[in-house]
Amino acid sequence: MIHSNPITFCISTWNNLPYLKLAIVSVRKNSYFKDAPFIVHAENCTDGTNEWLFENRDTYNLTLLVESENIKVRGIGGGMNICAEHVETEYIMFLHSDFYVTKNWDIALLNIFDKHPTKKLWVSSHRIEPNMFGNTDSRPGTIIIDKEIWGAYHDNFNSKEFETWSEQFTIQNSEYEIPKGEGVSGLIRKCDWDTIGGNDPIFAPASWEDMDLFLRMIKNEFTFILTGASMVWHFGARGSHRLEENNGVSSTRQKDAEQQNMKKWLAKWGTYPTFNEYGMINGIQ
Repeated sequence: MIHSNPITFCISTWNNLPYLKLAIVSVRKNSYFKDAPFIVHAENCTDGTNEWLFENRDTYNLTLLVESENIKVRGIGGGMNICAEHVETEYIMFLHSDFYVTKNWDIALLNIFDKHPTKKLWVSSHRIEPNMFGNTDSRPGTIIIDKEIWGAYHDNFNSKEFETWSEQFTIQNSEYEIPKGEGVSGLIRKCDWDTIGGNDPIFAPASWEDMDLFLRMIKNEFTFILTGASMVWHFGARGSHRLEENNGVSSTRQKDAEQQNMKKWLAKWGTYPTFNEYGMINGIQ
């Protein structure tokens, strides 16, 4: 079924300008809904992000939500919430600022909703990403490759070769579906996002917020589908771990948040999560 711009694309970013540029360009270049609304939330950016966004707002038809007065940190989850508040379309498409999307990635996710019109859905793209942490194996829904294959950084990424490969991948894997939510890119109906309440702000700036969101969705009878018909490149760990700024290791902010938010999770849910065969949370112990 063909729709008329039913999706709003949403990105929240913090000091990630070189990758944000690639993400925005790829969305406007490769999306089926090339003229769909596109919201970018920028939080406390000091790397030129705000200036670039304002200079290029008309070029890429962006709606900007710029917060630059040293506000309380919202992080990825809080940024998603802010973006969602401004969405007026039926669907929200969340993606990270370190993504590069491929041809028709958006309509491929929307087609899943046409197959399940009465279900509450969270639908995710298949991912591929460079091996930034070393000795990392692929997992269901995410292919990990050597950094040398198509590059691993904004200035050496071979988007042309990746796009050629991904087109064949999505054709060959168009029927591949697993019951998993791989964070974002994630497509959801706006009404369902509002009903579930979005991300819990206690988990700002990052870590555990996606598992908390997914657990609440499970308890509210959502269905999760990750499809091979949609493919995105994930540069990996650029938006939160900040590898390039910290000699290849996770930032202190990320490591602290992981520890603190684990404690917040336990205080909220009382025990640890459990996972299915695909690595997707499916309940608590």
